[in-house]
Amino acid sequence: MKRSGFLKTLVALTVVLFGCQIMLAYAGDNDNDSSSACRQLPSHNALRMALSKAQSQQNGGFGLNMWATVVNRDGVVCAVAFTGNNRGDQWPGSRVISAQKANTANAFSLPGLALSTADLYSATQPGGSLYGLQHSNPVDTGVAYGGNSANNGQSNDPMIGFKIGGVNVFGGGLALFNQSKQLMVR
Repeated sequence: MKRSGFLKTLVALTVVLFGCQIMLAYAGDNDNDSSSACRQLPSHNALRMALSKAQSQQNGGFGLNMWATVVNRDGVVCAVAFTGNNRGDQWPGSRVISAQKANTANAFSLPGLALSTADLYSATQPGGSLYGLQHSNPVDTGVAYGGNSANNGQSNDPMIGFKIGGVNVFGGGLALFNQSKQLMVR
């Protein structure tokens, strides 16, 4: 399968499985040049097309419009997209949740060990071995809510090029692995 086809399939599969936001994490270079660190990731248009295709399928979810975020291995936001016609067609609060889930999947996956945000859920409940994890890495509110809101979910979303931070521990966040089941690294 070609790399772009694999990415589209993974994006579609993630939405089908979780019926909510999707997030992908990627092992990139450095965050000093976000364009080079995001170079091999899905573009805004590719992400939006794959997300829209997946959202239109019967997947057991609410059938609502949703957000998607892609971060690189350093946690830098590379792309943000939504399925609706405009940014108000999906829950506005889910934009940041989508970015948190991307950051979480990236931050807690290792080469050869994929941890989705759903995998962390049970352990983060009261009495669990990771209780409190979701409070350990706050979202950068300047990144999350800065810039012109009219650009949210567009190719120039204000989060792009910045580290969002945040930990979110319910289903929807997956790291990006290659066909050999290895965390993608350059």
